[in-house]
Parts: sequence; C-alpha cells; structure tokens
Amino acid sequence: MDKHPISGLSAAASSTQPAAQAATETTPSVTTRQIPQSPVVLLIDDQPIVAESIRRLLLSEPDIHFHYCSDPQQAIPFAIKISPTVILQDLVMPDTDGLMLVKFFRNTPATKDIPVIVLSNRDEAMIKAESFSHGANDYLVKLPDPVELIARVRYHSTAYCNLMKRHEADLTLAYNKELEHRVEARTTELKQALENLKQTQSKLIHNEKMSSLGQLVAGIAHEINNPVNFIHGNVEYIDTYVTGLCEILEIYEQNYNSSTPALLDKYEEIDFEFVRADLPRVIKSLRVGTERIQNLVSGLKAFSRFDEAEIKLADIHKGIDSTLMILGPRLKNINVNREYDELPKIECLPGPLNQVFMNIIANAIDAVETVDNPAVSICTKASSHDFIQVIVSDNGSGIPKDAQTKLFDAFFTTKSVGKGTGLGLSISHQIIVEKHGGNISFESTVGQGTTFRIEIPVCYNDPALRLDIQEEV
Repeated sequence: MDKHPISGLSAAASSTQPAAQAATETTPSVTTRQIPQSPVVLLIDDQPIVAESIRRLLLSEPDIHFHYCSDPQQAIPFAIKISPTVILQDLVMPDTDGLMLVKFFRNTPATKDIPVIVLSNRDEAMIKAESFSHGANDYLVKLPDPVELIARVRYHSTAYCNLMKRHEADLTLAYNKELEHRVEARTTELKQALENLKQTQSKLIHNEKMSSLGQLVAGIAHEINNPVNFIHGNVEYIDTYVTGLCEILEIYEQNYNSSTPALLDKYEEIDFEFVRADLPRVIKSLRVGTERIQNLVSGLKAFSRFDEAEIKLADIHKGIDSTLMILGPRLKNINVNREYDELPKIECLPGPLNQVFMNIIANAIDAVETVDNPAVSICTKASSHDFIQVIVSDNGSGIPKDAQTKLFDAFFTTKSVGKGTGLGLSISHQIIVEKHGGNISFESTVGQGTTFRIEIPVCYNDPALRLDIQEEV
C-alpha cells in the first residue's frame, strides 16, 4: 500500500481513496491553535492524475501528510478543516480563476498566513509576477523536480510553523500581560476594599464611641438636671425669705433695746453686719452658679444627640454655642469672635453636625496654641441657592502645602503621635458631603492661619427622610 493515500472532497478524488479515512488522519482544527509537528500539504487541482503524480513525488518523505481537493469551490472550507502548512494550487482550473483563489486564501483569516505555492505549466516571468502580486509565496512549473518540491514544501512549512509559534508566543505574552493587568487591577481593588473596610471599621468604632459617650453625657446631664433645677428653684424662695428676715431684724433693732450682753457677743461672734451685707451676694452667686449648670446641662444634652438618625429643624447657632460651651476650658486664653447672621432653621442631623463643629473648632484651638494673641473667628451667613455657610478661621500656624491634598483622608493627621486619630476631618467630610449634600473646603497659608468653609443646604437632600420632620427641642 502507498505511504501517501490521496484524500479529497470531489467524486473523482474519493474514487482513489475514501475521504473518511483521510478525515481521521487530519490535524486538529486551526481554531485549536495547535501547530503541526510535520508538514501537511494540501493540493488543489482539478486533474486527479496530477494529484497522483504529486503524491508519488512525496512518497520518499513519510512525515509529509498529503491531502487533495479537486473542487476549487470547496478549497477554502477544506483548508480550514485540515489546517495545512503548505498549499499547492493549480493556476488554471475550469470555472475558477486560480489567482482569485489565491486572493481568497489571503483574505480569509483562517488561511491568510498559510504559504501558497502556485503550480502551472507556464514559465513566463509575467505570470509569476502576477501570482506573487495576488499573494502567492512561491511558483513551480508542473511537474517539479522531487528534490526541489520537497525542499520548498519543507522550507515553507518550517517558515509557517515558526510564524505560528511566534504568533502563539505573542498571544501568550499578550494574554500574560492581560492576566497581569487583571491581577494588578484586582489586587488594587482588594487593597482599596481592605482600606475601605479599615476605614469603615474605624468609623464604626468611632461612631460607637461617640454614641456611647452621647448616651453617657445625656444620662449624666439628666441626673444633674433634676437636683440643679430643685436648687435653682429654691434659691428664689431663700432670697425672699432672707430678705424678709433681714427687714424684721432692722425693725427689731429700731424699736427694741439690742444692748443685751449675750446678744452683743453673738453679733460680734458671727460678724452680723458682714453677714447681713454678704448674704444677698451669696444668694446671687448661688443663682448664677445654678444658671451656669443649667446652661451646661442644656449644652450637653444638645451635643449628646450624635446618634439621632431623625432629620430635625435645628438652630445652627445653638449647636455652635453648645460646642463652644463644652470647649470653654480650652478657650480661656483665646479671643473668640462670633458673627452670626440671621439664619432660618435648617433640616439636618443635629448630633452629627455638632460633631463637625467640635472637630473644626478643636482643630482651630490646637492651631493657635503656639501663637501670640491667639484668635478664633466663627461666622455664619446665608448664601445663594438655599444654602447657609459656617466659616471658622484661626490665626494659627497654617497647614503645610504637602499635607493639604490629604487633609480629608482617613487616618491622616498633622498632629503628633497620640494626639490625633486622623478621623475627625474625614468623618466631618462624610457628614457634610454625603449625609447632608453640602460642601466643606479650606484655605490655609503657613504662618498666617486657616479658614474652613462649611456649606449646608437649608432643606435636607433626601426626600425620603424628610417625612415627619420635627423641630429640635
């Protein structure tokens, strides 16, 4: 039996060797991108005798796989099916232009790189040039010398396989780069997710601390408020009673002899004249003290509303004043200037807003600690488009330029280790921008000071949460 059975699609070809047998011997589809290990030759010629001749010329090379197609109309589908490494194509065939078939091979993605060797009976230079111009890789005159045919088949097969290997390497490199890019992108996403998780965890812990602190402060304020109200209410009665007793003593002194030795001794012992003069001042001091405690309790109750989720109509000035009252001990040596414009009550979350004021004003206090004549200015005013502004300025040391771009980043702080958490301004930005739909910005000059500008809408930005808005008590 011959070493190179002829396989094909046409009736003439199949009469020489069953096509089914050849189909089982073909290489995998080109779509699998598998590179043949040995030359695979496809001959396209309408004459079976030529196919038999070519087959016999290749008999001496057992590793060369030979396939034959006698129908030019089926040439491209058959080539796609068997994935040849070299195509031997007749130039002149009935009802088919050989040059156009070469062009079709070049314009088909699956066959555009497969070498095509044109076979022709003509040896004119013009025919050869025209074949090359249509995409042929080589030109042989029928019937070629066996040595030359085998040499050219092997040369073009090797070149094609090398091209496929290079193409596969390029695809692998591109795939690896794409994979690296995706891994890098995914790694970046995971890092960002981890960073977001850390921020969320820190904010949740911070919020929980603030909520617990708010509950503690509210509880203490409530417990203090009751006895203070009792004392403050009775101070008025004490004042009235003492005033009446003093008047009775004056009448007694005027109408009765007060020179009794025992009485005079007691007068001198208690320094009666001083007591009578100082007692109203003591009562007045009690009244002032209880009023201050009442104001402090009121401020603590207002500031402790951090965990309130309800939208309320609130007086922004009351929130600022309660913050200043709590920060009072730190403001003793600082000139605080308040300029309040007439503002409407705004729909907001009072507790979180108080926290923003606390963070901004506390930072201003920290900034002016080391300067002469420290001053903090707080200004409020109405702005366009139904917004109000709260402007907090200080004459402190200012913020370095390299730190300004990261000021609202979580965990970033310009303070010394142990003094700042780096969450205050980050949470403030979240409360103003995300929760209220406002804006917070700043301007700072090193050595001159910093100004924070907070813009808050008068009406809350989420209609779903504006239902049943209550006025802040």
